[in-house]
Amino acid sequence: MTERTEKEKATQSLLYNASYDKELIDERAYCKALCYEYNRLHPAKIGERTTLIQKLFGKTSGSFLIEPPFICDYGYNIEIGNNFYANHNCIILDGAKIVFGDNVMIAPHCGFYTAGHPLDAERRNAGLEYAYPIKVGNNVWVGGNVVVLPGVTIGDNTVIGAGSVVTKNIPSGVVAFGNPCRVIREIIDEDKKF
Repeated sequence: MTERTEKEKATQSLLYNASYDKELIDERAYCKALCYEYNRLHPAKIGERTTLIQKLFGKTSGSFLIEPPFICDYGYNIEIGNNFYANHNCIILDGAKIVFGDNVMIAPHCGFYTAGHPLDAERRNAGLEYAYPIKVGNNVWVGGNVVVLPGVTIGDNTVIGAGSVVTKNIPSGVVAFGNPCRVIREIIDEDKKF
């Protein structure tokens, strides 16, 4: 039986070495170069911006707009649905897959972090980390300065309030906010009036 690569371990949500593995270091360097290029483009160069994101991401569907600056680790683990919008300073640490549904709106200064590190200092200092996938459903609005942590799923038609730290799954059709983020209430027909 052949030993798994660090990249294979990452895709299986096992501890892997991201700090000292040449394959992963090279892939991050390639991704950072594309992000650098993207972030230096003139705002009017929408076509070039779109092409770079399509080159960087694992999957894009339909229209999208990502305001620079934008940073990610690998890019190929990111999938976005149609009508995706991310405002300035979005950071996606995509050691594992991150899937965004259709009609997702992300406010400024948000982070989606699949990566985490062991609490044990010896393993952490050895460069080990883990990566758990994140899934964001359709018709989700994420307020400013939100952080979504490894392994979280956010359901369809949900609003995450500004400043939240999302540590656990959030169901569909709710307003949730806080640190840690928690469901405050369901979204109801009355909300259509505002």
